[in-house]
Amino acid sequence: MGFERIAIIGLGLLGGSIGLAVKECLPGAVTTGYDADPATRTRAAERGLVDHVHDSAAEAVRAAQLVILCVPVGAMGAVAVELAPALPADALISDVGSSKLSVARALAAALPGHAVIPAHPVAGTERSGADAGFASLFRHRWCIVTPPEGANPAKVAALAAFWEALGARVELMDPQHHDLVLAVTSHLPHLIAYTIVGTADDLEGVTQSEVIKYSAGGFRDFTRIAASDPTMWRDVFLSNKDAVLEMLQRFTEDLTALQRAIRVGDGEQLFDHFTRTRAIRRSIIEEGQDDARPDFGRSDHGG
Repeated sequence: MGFERIAIIGLGLLGGSIGLAVKECLPGAVTTGYDADPATRTRAAERGLVDHVHDSAAEAVRAAQLVILCVPVGAMGAVAVELAPALPADALISDVGSSKLSVARALAAALPGHAVIPAHPVAGTERSGADAGFASLFRHRWCIVTPPEGANPAKVAALAAFWEALGARVELMDPQHHDLVLAVTSHLPHLIAYTIVGTADDLEGVTQSEVIKYSAGGFRDFTRIAASDPTMWRDVFLSNKDAVLEMLQRFTEDLTALQRAIRVGDGEQLFDHFTRTRAIRRSIIEEGQDDARPDFGRSDHGG
């Protein structure tokens, strides 16, 4: 079950990258697209992110076999309601959102009777908008597919094959488990980055120019994460708040333990902790999820 007609709703970093990757990896497929921002639609057409850019979501999905929603997770339900009347009965609807339980519920409520299989390509950069996308974004990255109970196995397999064709490695996962895992690996690090960069900016007696001028690698890398799209991350934290709050509580407890170790001069605890976390970094490199070079091997795309 291949997809010959693919509609992409939202033509920013992820939507644009999907469009470009389809052109490169699935040249026989026809892509249509829509974005709520007219300027983004214009730029998407100029860049050729999809074959046809439409002026409404309904027009974009009218003949689609696969519809991928690339909008902030808080907007998924409203967008699904907007395009529902034009959806072909046999179309598969998916998404790229970073939280899955809330998205699954919103799409199921908005599209009763339609096949909905949420997914999350774990890939991105700090850039956003129609100029941000590039075809290789998903290569060697994970895409987590979270089929609801009773999902058609053939459609699950087809969606997995689609992402594999774009270069991703696919994992099937329960949506609730996905949200817990991503709360640790993605959502909490972003929250910490936003906090540290904000704290540095707020500190009295340290001007912003000094913070920028003397940025060491650690702070610089935090600013890279903290530059991510504000709308997307606001919606992620609100939609996955239970898992984020649970992981934030655990993090706070660990941070308090390290705070005490520093206060009482417990160098052994600090050394043991840093040794354990250093091993995790090595494991990430061994898994092929990052590069051991000093600049992480990152290109100008920031990916």
